[in-house]
Amino acid sequence: MTLATPVLHTARLRLRPFTDADADALFALHSNTDVMRYWDSPPWTDRARAERFIERCRKLADEGTGARVAVDRASDGAFVGWCGLIGWNQDYRSASLGYCLGDAMWGHGYATETAHALLRWAYDTLDLNRVQAEADTRNAASARVLEKIGFVREGMLREDCVVDGEVSDTWVYGLLKREWEASAVPVAARAEQP
Repeated sequence: MTLATPVLHTARLRLRPFTDADADALFALHSNTDVMRYWDSPPWTDRARAERFIERCRKLADEGTGARVAVDRASDGAFVGWCGLIGWNQDYRSASLGYCLGDAMWGHGYATETAHALLRWAYDTLDLNRVQAEADTRNAASARVLEKIGFVREGMLREDCVVDGEVSDTWVYGLLKREWEASAVPVAARAEQP
């Protein structure tokens, strides 16, 4: 079963399927040491990784196991980053959320707005009961994003990642459908279908 990657709009952003033309911006994002500081892999050094990432995004949609979207700023079309839901399991009605934004885009509320838009689509479209997300325990900004959109910190995976010899712990977050439906949602973060 395929899963069409959505096109979503928020007050300030456009979420859309990746295209081959995104490879340079995606490589710049994932080769940035500041952006990748709390990631579970080192910064990219090979542009071909961006092309493989885009191909994996298409494969997720073709296999019906998730959706990753490129995020652009509506005002000028600038590439903001990406957001995705992967590991969609129809039987368990669950998936995992992830996102990555360029450091110039930090501090503007774009991660919250992006994640909220994709979650709204996912809960409405995929009949999800639970979405899980993870954040490096040193990444307070990502933890705040998750908590702002209603995720609950459920635990910690000790020494979960080792990147370039550096060991780190990971917080595990969960968001249940009933919590999502009960949460007060900022109007600016509501996704609208085009």
